[in-house]
Formats: sequence, C-alpha cells, structure tokens
Amino acid sequence: MRLPILISAFCVFIILLSGCSAAPGYPKPSAEVLRPEDQLSFDTLYSQNCAACHGADGQNGAAIDLANPEYQALVDDSSLRKWISGGVQGTQMPAFAISMGGTLTDRQIDVIVLGMRRAWSQRAVLDGHNPPPYAQDQKGDAFRGKQAYNSNCASCHQASTQQVTSPDYLALVADQTLRSIIIAGRPDIGHPDWRGDNPGTPLGPEDVTDIVTYLGTLRSATPGQPYPQGQ
Repeated sequence: MRLPILISAFCVFIILLSGCSAAPGYPKPSAEVLRPEDQLSFDTLYSQNCAACHGADGQNGAAIDLANPEYQALVDDSSLRKWISGGVQGTQMPAFAISMGGTLTDRQIDVIVLGMRRAWSQRAVLDGHNPPPYAQDQKGDAFRGKQAYNSNCASCHQASTQQVTSPDYLALVADQTLRSIIIAGRPDIGHPDWRGDNPGTPLGPEDVTDIVTYLGTLRSATPGQPYPQGQ
C-alpha cells in the first residue's frame, strides 16, 4: 500500500515542478537586483541621481532645464562629464564620480551624457543663429550690465516669482549657470533665450557677460543669514 502512495506523491511533485519556470524558492532572472555599479540604464540612472533637481523629464526642476535642445547644443560632452563627475563649485550640484566621493562609475556617467544627447538634443536647433560664446570666462562691466538687465530682463523678473536678483538665489547659482540660462533660455518656465521676446534685438556677447557680472555683484556671501549692516 505504501509504494503506490509514494509513486502518486512523486508524480504530483513532478507535475507541479514541470509547471515552474524556475526551481521553487529561487528568484526569476528578471527579479534579480543589479549591483549599483552594474546599473547601465539611462532612465534609472537619471531618475536616481538627476531628476530630483533637474526634473523627471529634464524639465520643471529647481535646476537648469537639461531637456532644452538649445542647452544641449551649446554645452559639449566634456563639460557635461566634468560637471557630473566633480560637481559645480558655488552651486548645489554635487560630485557624482566615485573618484570624487560620489556613487557613479565613469561608465555610468558616460551613459547619462549619451542618454541626454539621445533624448533631448535636436539637429539644427539654433537654425543658423550664432549665440554668444557659452563660457563665462571673463569679467564684464557691472554698470553696463545693470543697464542691459533693466532694458532686457527686469520687466519680466520684477513681475514674476522668478526673483533672479535675490541675493540668496544668486548665492546658489554659479556665473556659468546664469550665462547658460540667459543664452539658452528655460522654455520649461517660459524664459526666452538670448534673442528675447523680440528676435530682432538679441543680446550680444558683451551684453551677456556684463549682465552676469552685474548679477554677481548682488550675490550674498551669507545666504539665509540676515546679519546687520557692518557685521
């Protein structure tokens, strides 16, 4: 009597086992979690490391609009790698490279740069126009910058919540970030590029440099700390 029972139980076990794609108790291949350094999906890497500041789709974040095709056309790969790897001094952009105390490998940083290019760059986005040079590598004239700001920027910024002249805001952004926004704009929040709302009167290279220099003079050395005058 025992032998038929054992045979029947064994047959049931074989039938149940044959219906499984993997041995009981073992995870399916799709359920395996990659080691952090082996993750090479742009969507995952961007979501985990960039989206909190730059927005889920590269837009509408607190930081610069990475999905702006004009920005992608202005900045080169080496600059993107440098900023992702080592951060941007004078801003809230941290270093992400393992060699700089971050969590990303060089290969993962390359994946992020390539992914941004594939997702957000557009050919001929500047349509033959020559924007001012991208790099803010020299000081301009703050007095001229104030005049250019009042003529080209103040009417919008004074009437909106985007108080770009706030000393505390300016303490959080670098000169290069300001220059990037002036040249490429931020279409996600309605900020025009260097051509402004009137394409017939674009800002020249000297105008952009002077405006950034002027804004730099308003930057607070002690953001968030309303110390009395003279202290």
